[in-house]
Amino acid sequence: MSTPNMSRRGFLMASGSVAASAILAGCGGSSDGSSAAASDTFKIGGIGPVTGAAAIYGSATKFGAQVAVDEVNAAGSIKMELNWQDDEHDAEKSVNAYNTLKDWGMQILVGTTTTTPCIAVTTETNADRIFQLTPSASSVNVIGGEEIGADPGNVRKDNVFQMCFTDPNQGTASAQYISSKQLGKKIAIIYNNADAYSTGIYQKFIDEAAALNLEVVSTQTFTDDQTDFSVQVGDAKSNGADLLFLPIYYTPAALILSEAKKQDYAPKFFGVDGMDGILDLEGFDTALAEGVMLLTPFVATAEDEATQAFDEAYKAAAKSDANPNQFAADAYDCVKAIAQAIETAGLTPDMSAADLCEALIAQFTDASFSYSGLTGESSWSTTGEVTKTPKGMVIENGVYMPLDEA
Repeated sequence: MSTPNMSRRGFLMASGSVAASAILAGCGGSSDGSSAAASDTFKIGGIGPVTGAAAIYGSATKFGAQVAVDEVNAAGSIKMELNWQDDEHDAEKSVNAYNTLKDWGMQILVGTTTTTPCIAVTTETNADRIFQLTPSASSVNVIGGEEIGADPGNVRKDNVFQMCFTDPNQGTASAQYISSKQLGKKIAIIYNNADAYSTGIYQKFIDEAAALNLEVVSTQTFTDDQTDFSVQVGDAKSNGADLLFLPIYYTPAALILSEAKKQDYAPKFFGVDGMDGILDLEGFDTALAEGVMLLTPFVATAEDEATQAFDEAYKAAAKSDANPNQFAADAYDCVKAIAQAIETAGLTPDMSAADLCEALIAQFTDASFSYSGLTGESSWSTTGEVTKTPKGMVIENGVYMPLDEA
């Protein structure tokens, strides 16, 4: 999912697209905005790619959000209507989608799904004072603020919050997990130096690895659209790496796994949340991913009641037997966290988007506010970053399984 200057969940996937599906919004609304919400209904906008190369991500967030809206409406305390717009993972189209939603009367935005479009849209929501909670755009440039490592001049967008981990946090957490579980003695890294997501994770990982005395024996890079990884894999193998860290998305990861098999190289493979979805990649031999580990806040095969109920509802909404991924779970949690904040603060749908924005900012930044959902116990800092605990996941027999319980 990586295009130039694109960050997490914003990379170009050459394959693995999921066709867009139209689903009805809860309480009589439609996800394409063909009908307006009633005056007693909060109008929730959503943006993400449901067509094109990144459709796996946008479709997941769309269906995940819809399941949550349906549950909120069924509970009856408040009403919501979801209007989801396709941006094809394109920044300009994402801004156009935002303007469509604004014309519809959107009061709160869940999105966008991918990072580069999200950065563009945050400029609009910040100026218009519309509260925005993204499920999956993880670059610090989404929320802004040089104090947390955003690009110089990128001021904090106080109306924008993340449900997903920021890129730097993933790098630090990965190094700590590998160290604490003693997963590898000699570590190789392959990352995309043209992608902000991959580079951001790598930089924090290498810093934390040094602090933890992890031995990194090979560091190799690649750029967008590369398909030959023989040099990178060969260097890791020749240096005796017993663990290969891949802070990348699943399309290049699949090529790397294939190349490792060609070279008869079988280290442990450890990835990050961008690898979630590799089992759904069209044409990929899932046997190659057996034993691959990654950090994620959600594992669809967990046996708790909430996860299993979501799995069933998601499959029904998506009309698919495929398990929901973390992107779907994050979007579900976005809607549910917003609903909780609305109820806690006593907000009403007749309030303007700007008034709702200020009230939700106050709620999300209140030290006493937290939300417990599919992806864990979440709370937010004044910078918009989420705090929650990642979970280890391993691919076994073609499905994702909790690593710590495997």
